[in-house]
Amino acid sequence: MDIVIWSVTAVLALGFLASGTVKLVSSPQRLVAAGYRWAADFPPASIKCIGLAETAGAVGLVLPAVIDIRHLGAVAAAGLAVLMAGAVVTHLRRGERAQAAVPAVLAVLTAVVAALRFGPFPQ
Repeated sequence: MDIVIWSVTAVLALGFLASGTVKLVSSPQRLVAAGYRWAADFPPASIKCIGLAETAGAVGLVLPAVIDIRHLGAVAAAGLAVLMAGAVVTHLRRGERAQAAVPAVLAVLTAVVAALRFGPFPQ
């Protein structure tokens, strides 16, 4: 089971690292042009903070394998779950039901990883 959790965690980390990096290095105009329509309603500093949170969360998901800090991966997964729940709310408030699906799935996956890492499979 631990291999499955680490596999899901690795995929999540890569996805959040990519998404966070895009938000950190791209202007709001480029993000909107790339399909991130919500970025038009957020100040650039907020977008950078979201990108930083996603990038830090991605690092926190895999760092326990390197430095063996107990529950760091669980805390990172829980933080990313909260961040994705906020993304779902943002999309739903904007009337973007289809765009809310991806962060909803990510919220569930990161919440499951957090629960498993806090519970029976700590790391």
